[in-house]
Amino acid sequence: MTTPTGTSPEQLYRHSLRLLLEKDIPAWIALWAEDGVMEFPFAPPGWPDRLEGREAIAAYMRPYPDHIDLRDFPDLRIHRTTDPETLVVEMRGVGRVTGTGAPFDMTYIAVVSVRDGRFVSYRDYWNPLAVQAPGLDFAGSGAR
Repeated sequence: MTTPTGTSPEQLYRHSLRLLLEKDIPAWIALWAEDGVMEFPFAPPGWPDRLEGREAIAAYMRPYPDHIDLRDFPDLRIHRTTDPETLVVEMRGVGRVTGTGAPFDMTYIAVVSVRDGRFVSYRDYWNPLAVQAPGLDFAGSGAR
């Protein structure tokens, strides 16, 4: 997949959310630069806090649809920054935990940087308290 020249970081991000809702993880991974880095500054113990390179990100994300059935990203707010290649995103991801059918409702703030139409940095400040909620078994799922 190639990203059209002139695709803005905001357009790329919105496209990435559509791909996640469609559960098209290979296409989502293709939006990443080869040397992209994904970070989770609030990751609880036992969860990854940094993934380096497209292959590491791919390995992390491939099983995502097996664990979480995302249905929507309500409350999406995309903020431009003084750096034209960097966005700050506020949103919720809602759906179901596939193993239990329990509701999934996660809040996120992300700082996302794009270079040449590809993600190069994604700092995901997801809510670590959500994985500790009663009835939700995320342990070992490797997916958020």
